[in-house]
Amino acid sequence: MARGMLFIISGPSGVGKTVLCNRMIGRFPDMVYSISATSREPRGGERDGQEYFFYTPERFEAEIKEGLFAEWAVVHGNYYGTPRAFLDRQRDSGKHVLLNIDVQGAFKIRKVYPDAVLVFIMPPSIESLENRLRKRNIDSEAVLQQRLKNAREEMAHSGEYDRVVVNDDLDVATESLALLLEDCVRSGPIAKPGS
Repeated sequence: MARGMLFIISGPSGVGKTVLCNRMIGRFPDMVYSISATSREPRGGERDGQEYFFYTPERFEAEIKEGLFAEWAVVHGNYYGTPRAFLDRQRDSGKHVLLNIDVQGAFKIRKVYPDAVLVFIMPPSIESLENRLRKRNIDSEAVLQQRLKNAREEMAHSGEYDRVVVNDDLDVATESLALLLEDCVRSGPIAKPGS
């Protein structure tokens, strides 16, 4: 059985990453969503091993020291990370693993898994992204401006990704991403410069 591939999806907040990832999971029966570990307490209805792996802070810190995370970070005082064992177990069973993760996390995972395929989801313009974020109507003006600042910084790294998919139309972006993933599964990882 061939080892599964690792696909990392990144892009600014509001660009449609989650919807696109959910569509890929629904479309590819041999693809699974990566499950992150966290030291925060479960929220209403969350189950260990479903939405997250829930660790104590002590266990999380011990596993960091042992190098058991592909990437990790502290967010709002809690640890979050991607357990290597989960990725390896899924890939060894022939499953392709899809991660929806930020730019910094993507590059950390690329160091651990050089065969990972990095795909950046890009808005057609910063103005269209701002319109999408405003239509969601969930952020204060200050938070929205911070999201736009972060988006510009993230978009500046899009050229370091293997592929870029522009989400101007969700159905078109879905087809573009699906074709890209199908091509990678069929032909293998994308050749990296210098490899």
